Amino acid sequence: MGFGQGLSGLNAASQNLDVIGNNIANSGTVGFKAGTATFADVYANSRVGLGVSVSGINQRFTIGTVSTTGNQFDIAVDGAKGLFRVVDTSGNVLYTRNGQFFPDKDNYVVNAQGQRLTGYADGGNTLVPIKVPVGNIAPQATSSIGMVANVNANSDVIPGTDVPETIGVVALTDTTPATVNYHYKIVAGDVVWTDAAGDPADPADFPPAGSYTTGTSGQAVTIGADGAPSTTAFAAGPDNIGYVAPVTAVAFDPDVPGSYTHQLPTTVYDSLGNAHQLTQYFVKREGTTGTDSSWEVHYRLDGEVVDTDPAGSAINMTFDSSGRLTSPTGPVTLGYAKPGGFNTPADPLQIAINYAGTTQFGGDFSASRLPNGYATGEYASMSIAADGAMVASYSNGETLQMGYLALADFNNLQGLQPVGGNAWAETSASGQPIVGRPGSNGLASIKGQSVEDSNVDMSQELVNMIIAQRTYQANAQTIKTQDQVLQTLINLR
Repeated sequence: MGFGQGLSGLNAASQNLDVIGNNIANSGTVGFKAGTATFADVYANSRVGLGVSVSGINQRFTIGTVSTTGNQFDIAVDGAKGLFRVVDTSGNVLYTRNGQFFPDKDNYVVNAQGQRLTGYADGGNTLVPIKVPVGNIAPQATSSIGMVANVNANSDVIPGTDVPETIGVVALTDTTPATVNYHYKIVAGDVVWTDAAGDPADPADFPPAGSYTTGTSGQAVTIGADGAPSTTAFAAGPDNIGYVAPVTAVAFDPDVPGSYTHQLPTTVYDSLGNAHQLTQYFVKREGTTGTDSSWEVHYRLDGEVVDTDPAGSAINMTFDSSGRLTSPTGPVTLGYAKPGGFNTPADPLQIAINYAGTTQFGGDFSASRLPNGYATGEYASMSIAADGAMVASYSNGETLQMGYLALADFNNLQGLQPVGGNAWAETSASGQPIVGRPGSNGLASIKGQSVEDSNVDMSQELVNMIIAQRTYQANAQTIKTQDQVLQTLINLR
């Protein structure tokens, strides 16, 4: 037995203790991967070996515990396959499992070493440094409202114009036969016809249809609901015809709650980001077939009438006996010319309201609507989804897709070269990286506001330390024994 074997054992045990000590020292380092010393015997021509050597120090790429931090820029690789891809100030690409990031002075997402996290810009496939879109998001004018509502089928009908059975009195004093055409237009309120002088005339009696004579009265005049003309010939005198007929109706008035059934306010925005209130008023009317139901929908924007397309201030909404919407069959377009006013003129508003899915069932009125416009907003925070999608949130409640962060994997992780700062560099032994979005190509997913703890098992490392210590002591004992044997030889005389 020679001193060489013992010395090699001391060196190997010492290096093993170094590895164990490094593991223990980095037990609190985020994303740290514990190392393991591997040993090999030293080749010799004789059966007696020449000792031991450290053949390599491998890293255990097992998953560490994922801990929640609450920091919006902290991210963890939630799986075994995947490394964050970062670029240093010299343009060198490195890889790390440490997901502690923050925005720098230029708003790039960096780690403590100033290395920039890379990913894919929204809609692109090129890897670029990720930058936080601080500042304001531009406003967007409302152009559509997706709406699903239920109007209460049990709501009372609000009557329209009520035509009286006797619509008036016609007086004629002429004996010369003549044909007189009268056009009755029914409107909300009282309709009054008088002669040219404005004086009331005495009533005249009329016999049944046919010929009429002076002094007769009581002949009914019928006006069809379809507006078709009705002509009756009679003998007329001088044209001092007077007509008085009260016509009753409940006209829609947004200031009169009893003139509509439901109202629905929605906040919309013009091109300058100014907020406006669009209010829809639902008025239940009688159906036309006995099996359907009809509603009028009136529109007001900031209290002013809004025209529909085709032009008008209201639309008819009908339902079948099953409560399904039968009209309108497409979006209703609203137009408003000057939403911003004269001092802040914004672009004209054109808003398409889609009522698809609206029903008339026997339940309370309810509505959900999704307008697409918004006011300007300031950057508030960023979130990262499991698939690596990075989304910026703004003070106006809107979000902006920033892109996706990238993960990389290697066929031989042990071939990566540690470069410090908890990072590795690609080598020929590791092979080229496999880069993609989290969750694709076998890559792990991402967990936001979290970090991956060191995978060092402290209890195991302490046991390993005891074993390494005993190994060191045993090798020291072999040297001591060899020294004693040598001393015995020297003492032979």
